[in-house]
Amino acid sequence: MPVDILVGTQWGDEGKGKLIDVLTRDVDMVVRFQGGNNAGHTVEIGDKRYVLHLVPSGIFRPEVTCVIGNGLVVDPVALDEELRGIEEKGFSTDNVQLSNRAQMIFIYHRVADSLNESGATKKIGTTGRGIGPAYMDKMRRTGIRAIDLKFPEKLAEQFRTECARYNKIFAEAGIQQLDVEAELTKVLEAAKRLAPMVCDTVYSVNRAVKEGKNVLFEGAQGALLDIDHGTYPFVTSSNTTSGGACTGGGVPPQSIRDVWGVIKAYTTRVGEGPFPTELFDATGEKLRQIGREFGATTGRPRRCGWFDAVASRYACMVNGINKLAVTKLDCLDDLDEIAICVAYKVNGVLTTEFPASVAELEAAEPVYEYLPGWKCSTSEARKAADLPENARKYLARMAELVDSEIAIISVGPRRDQTFAADAE
Repeated sequence: MPVDILVGTQWGDEGKGKLIDVLTRDVDMVVRFQGGNNAGHTVEIGDKRYVLHLVPSGIFRPEVTCVIGNGLVVDPVALDEELRGIEEKGFSTDNVQLSNRAQMIFIYHRVADSLNESGATKKIGTTGRGIGPAYMDKMRRTGIRAIDLKFPEKLAEQFRTECARYNKIFAEAGIQQLDVEAELTKVLEAAKRLAPMVCDTVYSVNRAVKEGKNVLFEGAQGALLDIDHGTYPFVTSSNTTSGGACTGGGVPPQSIRDVWGVIKAYTTRVGEGPFPTELFDATGEKLRQIGREFGATTGRPRRCGWFDAVASRYACMVNGINKLAVTKLDCLDDLDEIAICVAYKVNGVLTTEFPASVAELEAAEPVYEYLPGWKCSTSEARKAADLPENARKYLARMAELVDSEIAIISVGPRRDQTFAADAE
């Protein structure tokens, strides 16, 4: 069955939006299956740069159906604004479907998120978009779902009830109470716009699969931010790994064909948490500037470091990745020497396994292997043979260390700077 999944293999920001945009040349449907508007996917078409948060990256191809799946938490006001922004740029949003089972994020979730973070003794580094509290309400079975956008009276009743509950929490914390009716007005306006696109996407996705259409599942964040498999507690609140596609999109495991993993030629991380290969020197700053490593959603500067093969190999294993897409190879063009972390030394013990313990990760000393740089531009390469020899050797070593095959190489942000590894 022609169902593929694309996920990030690091801590997010690997360039998934760009790869989704490239892969959608051959697909009929793109499905987001987890997360919310805490993630930003950037797509560059010609000299235009677009940032998406909830809408799947296939939106720039009108023939592709874009599904916001049941595994997401969706801020209806933010989604309405995003859709309007896309339309103002000349693109249609008639091909967007919103799962009737997706959970909604409201103002009280965002306030609670900020409150939790400000009072934490050890900050997680959330975006403050209300993601965690919304998933908490989902598990508490008090959440409001997209299906409720179709029933304004019921929605208003539920919204007022939840606001009252949260206002008690905010009063105890000594923070300003919500203006319930003003916020409800915003929600109802967004609901009016979104209601027509709400449908049972489990049926529409499975119908597409049964009809033999090409379906691509788009993950947000990265595998190392997975609530189960990531660097807990410095993680997001959903399953960012490939298994999340089945629950977050409503398809059975036997539907899956290939799992694509997007992997940056070096490593970055946003927010708090352990990062064994982080660079605090001029090289780290150079990577940040050349790679434009600033969050698409928050603008926060990303922490930069050498490629971590230990972490990436774990991610490839957990996701079952059989096709890698390497991005930002061009950002290494000017380096004399490039390091790859091949192992950790944790409290004096050498290991090639990714620790579950944050304490062990924080204590991990990276063990590096050094490869010579290529000292020339790769941005004009359109096939692997165009790359300098040392760049090809670097890619080969990456693939060997993470035990997966490189299928796509990217040497710049534009569509024409991404090519198949076996292109001739």
